[in-house]
Amino acid sequence: MQKILITGSAGFIGFHLARHLVAAGHRVHGYDGMTPYYDVSLKQKRHALLKALPGFTATEAMIEDTATLDRVGAEFAPDVILHLAAQAGVRYSLTHPRSYIETNITGSFNVLELAKQQKVKHLLIASTSSVYGANPEMPFHETDRTDHPLTVYAATKKAVEGLAHSYAHLWGLPVTLFRFFTVYGAWGRPDLAYFKFAKAILQGEPIDVYNNGELWRDFTAVEDLVEGVARLIPLPPPPPSARGTPVEGDSLSPVAPHRIVNVGNNDKIHLMDFIRTLETLLGRKAICNFLPMQPGDVPATWADCSLLERLTGFRPETDLATGLARFVDWYRDYTRA
Repeated sequence: MQKILITGSAGFIGFHLARHLVAAGHRVHGYDGMTPYYDVSLKQKRHALLKALPGFTATEAMIEDTATLDRVGAEFAPDVILHLAAQAGVRYSLTHPRSYIETNITGSFNVLELAKQQKVKHLLIASTSSVYGANPEMPFHETDRTDHPLTVYAATKKAVEGLAHSYAHLWGLPVTLFRFFTVYGAWGRPDLAYFKFAKAILQGEPIDVYNNGELWRDFTAVEDLVEGVARLIPLPPPPPSARGTPVEGDSLSPVAPHRIVNVGNNDKIHLMDFIRTLETLLGRKAICNFLPMQPGDVPATWADCSLLERLTGFRPETDLATGLARFVDWYRDYTRA
């Protein structure tokens, strides 16, 4: 049993991770700012479900609030920190860039400082496939260069990866960054495409389909992502002085206990196939409003997850129909409630 602090615990992924870790017997303290980027009532419902679980406690505050974050860290004294809190959304960063600097960079700096002060065994930080930016080579490997981010969101996440490396090097702080790939599932974010698609299809409204549908994504079921991250928790990257035989394809820094791991579904799916699967599950046809490519968007994402498998023995492989069926079942129940 470990004490695990999760920032962003009322968010989509934070909620699922917190529930999984409490069920595994850990003590979890959630920390969430309840920002109004999307429906706060959905975040409140997630937190209410978590608060009903023995072993879960929570604080509602911003990670930019250094005094509160430090107080919670001192009182809870976590063994592990899972840093998921962030200003999310690629398109929102086109119109609200300042919020990404304040939350993703300043807030993450506060979390890094806390992890250093508390001397945690392992700090795990959420990054994103968006950092691969204009990289044309696929599937994406953790060791690929990520020098050309296409959005402010991606740039802030890339900056946090660099900050984390400096903390790992200077203070021996073990840090793992996991890059997510198009996560979907129950209790998801209403601003994400699959959520908006389901709502519009059921209401007989058109859906916006960018790049005329010629997009490919590595759609990842949230259950697979949670399992992958949970298995990384007991595997802090070792310092350079304590390494044995290297793992094939490892992204370990040569000078710091710092590692980057892709968490995706090892495949890319055409957007129109995704929409057709959703249509089948909902029993209704989509009205597609085909549009050109959005600024900052990329035509495809595809994760090489062999490092995750070599490290943990786990390979995400939930097929799209199974994963989307879970979401549709939840969505129907949630919208009826």
